[in-house]
Amino acid sequence: MWDAARGLLRWVDILPGQVHAFDPASGAHTWFDAGDPVGTVGLTRSGGLVLALVDGFYRADHDGQGLTRIGGFSIDRTVVRFNDGKPDPWGNFCAGTCAWSHEGPPCALYRLRPDGTVGEIVGDVGLSNGLDWSDDRKAFYFADSASGGVDVFDTDPQTGTLGARRRYVTVGGVPDGLTLDEEGGLWVAIWGSGELQRYTPDGQLDTVVRLPVRQVTSAAFGGTDLSTLYITTARENITTADLAGQPHAGDIFACTPGVTGRPPFLFAA
Repeated sequence: MWDAARGLLRWVDILPGQVHAFDPASGAHTWFDAGDPVGTVGLTRSGGLVLALVDGFYRADHDGQGLTRIGGFSIDRTVVRFNDGKPDPWGNFCAGTCAWSHEGPPCALYRLRPDGTVGEIVGDVGLSNGLDWSDDRKAFYFADSASGGVDVFDTDPQTGTLGARRRYVTVGGVPDGLTLDEEGGLWVAIWGSGELQRYTPDGQLDTVVRLPVRQVTSAAFGGTDLSTLYITTARENITTADLAGQPHAGDIFACTPGVTGRPPFLFAA
C-alpha cells in the first residue's frame, strides 16, 4: 500500500513477521519485526498502522512502536492464520484467513470495526486473498484463491453490508492480491503464472504485465500521482535450482501502466 502522508511504499513479509517501508525518493528502506507472522497492514486515520498478525488484530504507531492487541478476538493459530486484508471505505479493517495446510478447515473474511468488535462477513472460504471496493461503494471484489477467480458482491453504499454474490472473472490460475484503478479496472496477481492481469469493469482481460518470476502476490498504486504500480512477489518454497532461473523471486517490481490508482482507505481507529 502507498502511505501518501510519508511518501512510503509499505508491505509485509508474512512468515518472518516483518513490516517494511521504502522511500522511492531517497532509497531508504526500513522495517520492524511484529513478533509473529503478519498477514496484512493498513493505515489509520490517525497516522498509525492497523495489522492482522497470525491470530488477531493489532494497532501500532507508524514505525511499529506501541504494538498493541485490539480486543480479545482470536483465531486458532495452530491451523489457520490471517492473510490479505485492508481497510474499507467505512473505516473498518477487513482481513481473511488461510489454512497452514491443504487439509485445513474452511476459512473466513472478518471485519474489525473501530470500536474493536469483530464479525465474520464471508464464510466457507478456501483461501482468503485480495479484496477491494468500488468508488461508488456499491461493489466489493474478493478473491478466494481456492476458487480460481474473483467474485463481486453487491454492497450497501451506506453501511458496507454485503448482498448478492456473483462471479466477476475466472482467471485460469490462482488469484492472489488485487487492486482497483481509477477507471474501475481490476489488477489481480496470478500466483504461479508470472503475471499481473488487468480486467475491465465488465470482466474482460485487457492488460497483462509479465514478470521474470513466477510467484506474483499483489499490487498497489503509489507515487505522488499514484501512477506507479508496485508489484510484490514471493520466494516461498523455491528451491536453489529454481532460484537460479528466477533470481529476482521475492523482489518488488514497478511499472507505469498508463492509468492511475486510488489512495488507500483508512481505518477509523
